[in-house]
Amino acid sequence: MKEHRIKCVEEGSIAEELELEGGDTILSINGKEVKDVFEYRLLIQEEELTLLVRKVNGEEWELDIEKDEEEELGIEFENPMMDDYRSCSNNCIFCFIDQMPPGMRDTLYFKDDDSRLSFLQGNYVTLTNMKDEDIERIITYHMAPINISVHTTNPELRKMMLHNRFAGEALKKIDRLFDAGIPMNGQIVLCKGVNDGEELSKTIRDLAAYLPHMNSLSVVPVGLTKYREGLTPLEPFTKEDALEVLGRIHEAQDLCFEKWENHFVHASDEWYILAERDIPEADNYDGYPQLENGVGMMRLLTDEFVEAMEEEKGDPGLYVKKTLCCGKLIAPTLTTLAALFQQKFPKADLSVLPIRNDFFGERITVSGLITGRDLIAQCRERDLGTELLITSNMLRFQEDVFLDDIRVSDVEKELRVRVNVVGPGGEALLNALKE
Repeated sequence: MKEHRIKCVEEGSIAEELELEGGDTILSINGKEVKDVFEYRLLIQEEELTLLVRKVNGEEWELDIEKDEEEELGIEFENPMMDDYRSCSNNCIFCFIDQMPPGMRDTLYFKDDDSRLSFLQGNYVTLTNMKDEDIERIITYHMAPINISVHTTNPELRKMMLHNRFAGEALKKIDRLFDAGIPMNGQIVLCKGVNDGEELSKTIRDLAAYLPHMNSLSVVPVGLTKYREGLTPLEPFTKEDALEVLGRIHEAQDLCFEKWENHFVHASDEWYILAERDIPEADNYDGYPQLENGVGMMRLLTDEFVEAMEEEKGDPGLYVKKTLCCGKLIAPTLTTLAALFQQKFPKADLSVLPIRNDFFGERITVSGLITGRDLIAQCRERDLGTELLITSNMLRFQEDVFLDDIRVSDVEKELRVRVNVVGPGGEALLNALKE
């Protein structure tokens, strides 16, 4: 029987009232073994529970609980998955982890393809790791949404792209999810000369047939680092390529919107920057279902910032001198927002500094892959003012550590300036600028 050790309990929670604490172990719920985090979440939906717990001192407690159906127990486990993580069985030609430099921490080289992370963290999965029982559990408990890395609906091409002989067959699982009415989101990592052109149009058409249960589809360009020796040769997209990709996506959007009032397929912001085209208006993004894939992120940030600025009275006497560091992709947007800020705060001295990604290579332009060492190296000889602003997505989730294990405190020590980690959203940016 699996046992699950508690890391900590939430203050004011049911678990705290029951005198549970870190180090205690959950043995069963309602007499049933807890196989993983999904079993746990399903079991605790009951209004009446019996927990069998082994305390740190070895005593076993049987605890009866009455609660509301949606009420959580307030327990955080040492292993959030409450089970082993499922590693990826594919060898995708575009895999970013294969393009990582040597010598980084081991966890950065782990490839996951775990359907449970799709529900818990929004990860995209290829379906190749999912067994029939996994699909049945999703259908039985109507777990949703599930995020699927499709890339192509051509079975033979998918087998080649994923280097997995079962990758084409796995596409049939989408039919089962659709028939059961399970909400889904799709993703296409586009590789030049591989799944673009007419293959892209076909994939969009095929997946649009799963509307309305396939809620959305994103198209993102493959990320290419300088560490590709021995890997499948892939070329970066050009401006002309980006224009052609956008043309196919916009054509499909018009057809989908006419039939479903849903644009369905969306291009990530990188395509518009590369094509030198304006980011679409908010209505085009159908509520931003693919924000974590970089779809509409700049539009949402801009609109939120402008809205917050409209409520801002401004202060002609406010003087601040700050530097915003970011990836090259979002630098023009932040430059525009900084200029807007200075209209109401004319004495503000703001600089936007795009960081060149020397660590992974200059083709990587997103802020989330900036390392601490690149940040330090390119800021060292500059007048940064009283504060350096960075976005929270540069750091590991809920930590102050960059990809290369450099901490925010290390940056502050090296550059002798305060570093302010700005959370997501336009209002957060405005507040950080005027503090």
